[in-house]
Amino acid sequence: MRRRLVQMLAAEGIPQREISRALEIDPKTLRQHFRHELDIGAAKLEAALVGHLLRLAGGSDDVALRAIKFILKARFGWSEYAPPPCG
Repeated sequence: MRRRLVQMLAAEGIPQREISRALEIDPKTLRQHFRHELDIGAAKLEAALVGHLLRLAGGSDDVALRAIKFILKARFGWSEYAPPPCG
């Protein structure tokens, strides 16, 4: 029950400090005993956010352009200020 709760809260982006407060344990104890659940929850949150971002990038407005630029910068190290590749 507690493991599922930790994973669910982590997947919703709740900070570890707040999760440990809800469970009435020290944050260090939370990380020590629930590392797997915290990692799975963080991965689920990241996947959900990437899914939303990719949906936004599929549009044809200014929001889509900003989403595409963000993905290129965050995932591929792209910079609009870098010189063009030689070739």
